[in-house]
Amino acid sequence: MDLFTHEGFIALLQVIAIDLVLAGDNAVVIGLAAAGLPPQQRSKAILVGIIAATVLRIGFASVTVHLLQIIGLVLVGGLLLLWVCWKMWRELRTSHAEVHAAQEALANADLNADGTIAAGAPQKTFRQAAIQIVIADVSMSLDNVLAVAGAARDHPTVLVIGLVLSIALMGLAAAWIARLLERHRWIAYIGLAIIFYVAIDMIYRGSTEVLPVMTSML
Repeated sequence: MDLFTHEGFIALLQVIAIDLVLAGDNAVVIGLAAAGLPPQQRSKAILVGIIAATVLRIGFASVTVHLLQIIGLVLVGGLLLLWVCWKMWRELRTSHAEVHAAQEALANADLNADGTIAAGAPQKTFRQAAIQIVIADVSMSLDNVLAVAGAARDHPTVLVIGLVLSIALMGLAAAWIARLLERHRWIAYIGLAIIFYVAIDMIYRGSTEVLPVMTSML
């Protein structure tokens, strides 16, 4: 199996780090969107977000791997991941108050013992929260699949493990991962560095595919 080669093992470690960071990032976005809802609607909105993220990851995975075989799309995917890196860098600098509100919403618990759960979040309707969550899920699920596919490269076993792990983390441990990344920000920065490396690698590989084609056309 390709998993038991040196390259496969390194790719697996990269995929695990990517999944961990992006699952936590996705969880915080879902938590922030749900934080402004009444308590009785909060859990329902979070469930909608997790289900949507799971379905979208499966859907994107089924087409992305094939699309990346098309000349030029690896380069485009790398450029998209650069944008993801910039977005993650900005989100890592999100105020602790916002992240804490998201964590309380995800856990549905008063984590700071102030007598409220996500009290500082702006109020919204369930429809507004659901739309916000689904839109975020579309973007972040594509980001996740692109990053995992880019890191896995020619290791299909690693790709499958990465996608299964991504879905499992979102469905079973989203709140825990969000708290872990908040307490240990260095994990998120390592994940960001790996995604940046994958983006640069995809841009390089994509350029080596595109340049000969463009040269022959000229």
